[in-house]
Amino acid sequence: MTPTRPGVLNVRTKTDAVKDYHYDDARPGKPLYLLIPGGLIALAAIGLIIYIAYQTWFNQTMETSQGLPMILLLAPFYIGGVFMFSYGYELYDMKKTIRLTAIIVFITVSFVVIIAVLFVLAGGSKSSSSSSKSSSSSSSGSGHSAAPAVSSTSHSGSGGSIIDPIFFVGGGGTRTVTETREVIKEVPVAPKPITCPACGRSYVPADSKFACPNCGTATPQDLIVQSQTPSA
Repeated sequence: MTPTRPGVLNVRTKTDAVKDYHYDDARPGKPLYLLIPGGLIALAAIGLIIYIAYQTWFNQTMETSQGLPMILLLAPFYIGGVFMFSYGYELYDMKKTIRLTAIIVFITVSFVVIIAVLFVLAGGSKSSSSSSKSSSSSSSGSGHSAAPAVSSTSHSGSGGSIIDPIFFVGGGGTRTVTETREVIKEVPVAPKPITCPACGRSYVPADSKFACPNCGTATPQDLIVQSQTPSA
């Protein structure tokens, strides 16, 4: 009587049966030599497929025309890995191997499609959020900007005021600000001649190096101040 094999979903019992078969030298073949490499190849391929789908439809750093062919290129490696895994797992039963391979591939394709759709939806929401933020920042910046348009200045004589009307253009219209500044212009005072106390000659101290040009007497300090003080 042929012993009943455990079902596919009874993973622990099924795996123990595969191990017992592998280490039984009386039985042909070594299923672990197919199961382990096939499982690793399938995991690596599906991992790359999910990564490419993420970069293509969520992160949008890869074009669809580039990402989709790469996924199709990895698909045969994934199917081949799954087939090797199933062939070892089902202990060389081709009918059960094909059925298990079809089930795993179908479930995986459904999973990848669902993930891709969610990535597309999440990527679209991300792009819309970024666009609305940039539009809001641009509107806010333009609404508060102000630039001076015209600035004019009027001057008056040697002393008086300067009136500077300045026009600001902003989001709230045009505002005019008038600025008045007092400007005082100093007029130089010509030195007055004084009389030399020694010889009585009249002269301008600054013109004769503060000494009488006639007798050479130095100009007293009070006369120097008197010469440089403007008339009332």
